This record gives sequence, structure tokens and C-alpha cells, in this order.
Amino acid sequence: MPTDAELLAALSSRADRQVDFLRELVREPSDNPPGDCARHAERTAALLEELELVVERHPVPAEQCAAHGMRSVVNLVVRQRFGDGPTVALNAHGDVVPPGAGWSTDPYGGEVIDGVMYGRGVAVSKSDIATYAFAMLALRGAAAALHGTLELHVTYDEEAGGFLGPKWLLEEGISTPDLAVSAGFCHAIVTAHNGCLHLEVEVTGRSAHAADPSSGVDALEAANGILSALYAHRRCYPQRASARVGIGHPNLVVGLIEGGINTNVVPDKVVLRLDRRIVPEEDAVAVEAELREVISAAAAEFAGAKTEVRQIMLARPLTPVDGVARLVQAFRQRSRDIAGEDIAEVGVPLYTDARHYAERGIPTVLFGAGPDSFLEANAHRADERLRLSDLTRATQVTTLALFDLLRR
Repeated sequence: MPTDAELLAALSSRADRQVDFLRELVREPSDNPPGDCARHAERTAALLEELELVVERHPVPAEQCAAHGMRSVVNLVVRQRFGDGPTVALNAHGDVVPPGAGWSTDPYGGEVIDGVMYGRGVAVSKSDIATYAFAMLALRGAAAALHGTLELHVTYDEEAGGFLGPKWLLEEGISTPDLAVSAGFCHAIVTAHNGCLHLEVEVTGRSAHAADPSSGVDALEAANGILSALYAHRRCYPQRASARVGIGHPNLVVGLIEGGINTNVVPDKVVLRLDRRIVPEEDAVAVEAELREVISAAAAEFAGAKTEVRQIMLARPLTPVDGVARLVQAFRQRSRDIAGEDIAEVGVPLYTDARHYAERGIPTVLFGAGPDSFLEANAHRADERLRLSDLTRATQVTTLALFDLLRR
């Protein structure tokens, strides 16, 4: 039976190689949108194969990619078998949001300054591809003491909802895990998160010359009434706060508006897209019905305008399922051992791919490399960063927690 010190020594011997591995993941762009991530998947597969891991490539059919707004998705699965026993899936996504402006370093450079690596996706969640891969390598050396299987799932549509990543792998029967660990930050164990509903509201009127606007139906005026009603409605959300630590209350944002023909023409069509965050205590179907009622009532005030509401995406909240305590206990105990820190079990206000595992009854937590919060990591902002000490810590804790879960 290997000791903790021997497992940690195995990690330490590969520490520089792990940093190089992560840098190479950052240097290969994988922006989503546009969601053409096959090249990054192949680069990741090659890097994993250089570590002598066997990589399965699972391309998603083109028509399914197109239906979800993706150009290409190739999911990667790495299996490390230790004999009969539970299967633990380790999921991290390789797609990232575009870098945007305001960077002080090359967003695809993976530059290290004072022990901090910078680059798009370095914290969310390319670091956890590195975390989980190198934990697998360390545990491969302890195979005689283990049973069960570790699976690394590297997926590429988290930024589009994860429907072609973890959900697809599970529905296709490519993976049937008993437990799952998804990308997160190592200063907390996440067992719950918000869901998200995206609706598109199309308001149709009738164009007319600006010299005689009464001869038309102003779609923008009707859309403005709908917007005002939605903003008034969201004022009640603070009174619906979740009881789970870290979740907060529901939120609503109208993030996209487009429409109109020209400055001197009454707008004949306006399209709105809204984002409604759903706390774990809410029912997603009821949330959508409530919003549709608000929109319908507001639209009825504008004669001649027609309104159509379409669901674009629904991500249900993550809530703990039976058996999750086993994962929480393992990661919490090993965090105490490594960092002397009693990390909390919390929720987060965003949504992640972890929900796809939990929706199939698979106990799931989020744990991985990174600081205390997405804000501190500059996730989805300029100068996204990762302290390399957090990468080390996450890999050590993950390795020892998985050792406990799979120990004979």
C-alpha cells in the first residue's frame, strides 16, 4: 500500500511537466463561440498520449453540432482501470469564451509571472484537465492498491450548455460512472449551483414612414413595454433567495436586443434575448411559465403587435443527490491534510456541466484548481489567471481523495 508521501512525491516529480502541459493547452485557442474546437481536442489528445495515456476520440455528428450552435465537438475519454469497483468520472471542459479586450499579456501565451499563469481558460477549466490527468498518472503507480476505474472526460461545449459533452457521453452509453468530479476551485467543494433559462422574445409590428408613424405598428415601443415589465418583475427576486450558501437569489438580464430597419422607419421587428438564473429551490417549468405570463400581459397593451417567445436553452440547477456525502468527505479530509484548511460545502450562482451527471442520479461535486472565486481568477474577463500553487494543491488533494475512494 503506497503512503501519502509516495503519492505526493510522484506528483512532485512531474510538477514542471504539468505546468508545461497546461501552458500548451492555453496556447491552442478553443474559443466558443465560434465553437470549432476539434483542433484543440486533437492537441489535447496528443499531449495526453505523450503522457502514455490511452485516449478515445468521440466526435459528435455534424448535424447535432449545428443544432446546438457548434461547428465541431470531439469529446475525449481516458480510462484508467484498476479492476472491479466503482467508476469515477473527472470532467473538465476545453472550450472557453473569447478573450475580449484589455489583456496585459497574450491571452494564448500561458505566460508565468511571479508564480501565476495568465491566459484564456487557464482557470476555467483547462487547469483541471491538467489536475485530473496528472492525478491519474500518480494513481497509476498505485494500481495494486486500488479497484474500480478512473475516467477523464475532456469535453468541448460547456460554454454552450454541455449538451454535446457530458450529456452526450452519458446518453450514448460511452460512460456510465458511479461518481463524478467536475471542474471547480480548490478552496471549496461545490454541491449545488443555479440553473439558467434563455428565452428569445420576438416582437413583430408593421413598418411605416417616420413622417406618418401612426400608419404602422411600432415593434420597438411594444418591446420597450415588455422590457419595463420584465425589469419591474425582477424586483421581487431578492425575496426569493436560496437557502444554500453561495447561491444568492434569482436574477434576470436582457443581454441582446436587435431590430429596426432605418432611422426614418417605424421598426417592424425587435428581438430580445434574456437570461434568467434559477435557484435550486425553484421549478424550471414554473419559472418559464411565469416569465411567459409577464411578457404576454405586457404585450397585450400594444394593439397590433404580435409576440412570440421561444426557449433557446434550459440548464436545470445542480442539487446534491444521494451518495454525494462520500465525495464531500473525501475531498474535505484531504484538503485538511494538504492545506490545513477545513473547506466549506457551498453553492455557486452560475451553471456548469456537473448538472448533467447529477440529473442521471450520479453523485457529483465540483473541485479543482483555482482561487477562492471566479472573480479572483478573472474568469471570463481579461487577464484570466491561475496561481500555480493552487494547481499543485488541487492536484494533491484530488489524487489523495481519489485514492481513498478507490482504495481496496
